[in-house]
Amino acid sequence: MPGSSPSDDVGERTHRLEIRPLPDGRAREAWPIEHYTALGNGRSVSLVAPDGTVEWWCVPSMDSPPLFDCLLDREEGGYFQAFPDTDCQVERAYRPDSNVMETICISSDGIACLTQSLNSTMAGRLPWSELACRLECLSGTLTFHVRLVCGTQGGTVSPWLQPNPNGSIFHVGSVLAVFCRTENVYVMREDDRGMEARVTLREGERATVALIVSRDEPLVLSPIDEIDTRIDISDRAWRAWAEGVHHDGPHTTLLRRHALLLKLLLYSPSGAIAAAATTSLPEKIGGNRNYDYRYGWIRDAGYAVNAFLRLSIMPESDAAFAWLMQCLDAHGTRVLYSLDGNPVADVQILETMAGYMESRPVVTGNAATRQHQHGIYGDIFETASLFVSRGNVLDQKSARTLSALADECADKWQQKDAGIWELETPQHYTQSKISAWQALTRATELASGGHLPATCAERWGRERDRIAMWIDRYCWSESQQAYTMYAGSDRLDAALALGARFGFGSTQRMSATLDAIRRELGHGALLYRYSGTEKEEGAFLACSFWMCEALAELGRQEEGERFFEACLDALPPTVGILAEMIDPLTGHFLGNIPQGLSHLALIHAACSLAGDRHRSSS
Repeated sequence: MPGSSPSDDVGERTHRLEIRPLPDGRAREAWPIEHYTALGNGRSVSLVAPDGTVEWWCVPSMDSPPLFDCLLDREEGGYFQAFPDTDCQVERAYRPDSNVMETICISSDGIACLTQSLNSTMAGRLPWSELACRLECLSGTLTFHVRLVCGTQGGTVSPWLQPNPNGSIFHVGSVLAVFCRTENVYVMREDDRGMEARVTLREGERATVALIVSRDEPLVLSPIDEIDTRIDISDRAWRAWAEGVHHDGPHTTLLRRHALLLKLLLYSPSGAIAAAATTSLPEKIGGNRNYDYRYGWIRDAGYAVNAFLRLSIMPESDAAFAWLMQCLDAHGTRVLYSLDGNPVADVQILETMAGYMESRPVVTGNAATRQHQHGIYGDIFETASLFVSRGNVLDQKSARTLSALADECADKWQQKDAGIWELETPQHYTQSKISAWQALTRATELASGGHLPATCAERWGRERDRIAMWIDRYCWSESQQAYTMYAGSDRLDAALALGARFGFGSTQRMSATLDAIRRELGHGALLYRYSGTEKEEGAFLACSFWMCEALAELGRQEEGERFFEACLDALPPTVGILAEMIDPLTGHFLGNIPQGLSHLALIHAACSLAGDRHRSSS
């Protein structure tokens, strides 16, 4: 069979985990969030547990209904697993500079390697979705169980099996899924809900199993040897992409890994960046702060473009910026859009799903689709500014859209909004005002540089100055010696650390604000989002890395470097994936994964600490 042997040149493997298979193959309880790994193909992302189970996979796109969803419903959810049928210890790692995953299984009967991939080609993603798993016995003799259970999408569809001369086809709503295997894999059972198979391998032997999936379109079935070969082609494609990541600093390997994980969230048909690949993973176990992040936020798109540009990743930065401008032109200023650029539906609750560790509700859609946030203005104009500073050119249509947006910002900045944290109570949030100041600062700079029509540039400059004076008058607290969360409040907001990136305010006041944030919101190197949230959720990982970046931007280099290392030390052992939050008391991740904002914040922090100052390029 074609394909290479397990790679000796793999990334740092996770610590060993004990796996004790149950009769149905799955772990009875959900794994801690940090134990999941992610596979992707430029359109969809699957989450894989330590026992080889694909517990979450929305196909054909990240925001499609899930084919596998036992991550959110242990009893009724669907899954796909290929794993040794014996107690074993596992070590996992991505292949170097790749998003192909290798799992080493060590048991008293032998040692095996599982190689898993959402396949692509050197030319890009496939027209269909192809989830492949290569099973190899490195020593001894091992029997592997293969199990497929189709999900019901929260009880809204009923899977059914269609025997066919070209393969057994599983229908899940409008999705077609075909199980493929090498001849040495013996199918023991097939029914409407799924199938079960097994294969016994001796040292040096191997097998491959795969799922080929499409939705509302004819399905191409490749020979299993070609599918197996595409595992290694996918690996080479990831490595070729990673070669384009450039960074001159001490954390090059780390940044390449996080850029690769961020790349998983890039939706290649449109250029959108999904905030995360999952929905409803809780911000507190048993809590109800469960949200659907499988959409594109303007904030995340802006930060992603900036991060890609700082790492010289040009095609993705151009695609994400083009998506952003197209969404603005088609639908106006919104907080978020679907991955194909349309408005996002409001929240719907899937009543029948149990939730991760019984954390309800399980939802689709997002209530932020009804909100307004001034932060979108700053995010858009910072992105446009950095885009042209790298030698790129705005087209006339985009320039007109941006000019109209600057006028809108100049008119609306005095209004209350939902803030960066999308809160239900509108306030004069300080971070929102800083973002409006940022937007009009960049707009005037773009106009003076000839990138935008200068008709209203003088007005933008005057409004920018009014905003700065308003913030200093109403949002500075003498008692706290800090900018506060909103005008007239003494509460603090960790997002204000972003003001250093944007170049807002005096160094003295911004530096004092950072100190106050660390005193009130800090738990070691971990930071809560704003005053009072420690009772309701975990620490927000992006905030810690924003603090590192801000310290560097304000000239507190050594302090920033120490804080950055402390942030890394506070993370649980993983293959590199970051969630939205972490419980400082248990060390377990919380919230949706892979969380784009966390990866972006780490990238920006490492770049600033390496001397690539953000403000100097704006």
